[in-house]
Formats: sequence, structure tokens, C-alpha cells
Amino acid sequence: MKKDVEKERTYDLFAHQLVPKHELLSKKDAEELMHTFHIRPHQLPYIKTNDPAAESLGAKMGDILRITRRSATAGQVVVYRYVVD
Repeated sequence: MKKDVEKERTYDLFAHQLVPKHELLSKKDAEELMHTFHIRPHQLPYIKTNDPAAESLGAKMGDILRITRRSATAGQVVVYRYVVD
């Protein structure tokens, strides 16, 4: 039986300074990303559905997340993750 993680979590995961910004891409944005980079979703790095950030966003298997991180050398880095079970 799967626990309801959101009810158990008493803090905002994304409020912590070390947690980068996570966004769930719309189907249109995901298709545009695949077309731009000439790739298939399975070619992206994976993130599991039980990852705390993915759970907080309500990500389901097959979704794509955009993660925006701060970088000391590049300023800001955008990476994408394909949600798997």
C-alpha cells in the first residue's frame, strides 16, 4: 500500500536553497524539446517517480521535468529528466 507522501511531508521541499527549480513540461513543450534536440524521451537522463521532487510535482511515468540549477561557472544550467517508474 502506497503512503500519501504529501500529507506526511511537513515542509516545502523547494524552499530549501540547495534544491533547484523543477518544472513539469507540458506535452507541447516536451514535443518541441524532442524536435529541437532530435532525440527520443528515453534518451534523456532518468528520474524516478518516487523522487521527492517528482512526487511533489505529481509527475507520472512518461513525463519530462525541466530542472534549472545555479552554476558557479555557467551561471544557470537547464537539464531535463524523463520520469520512469
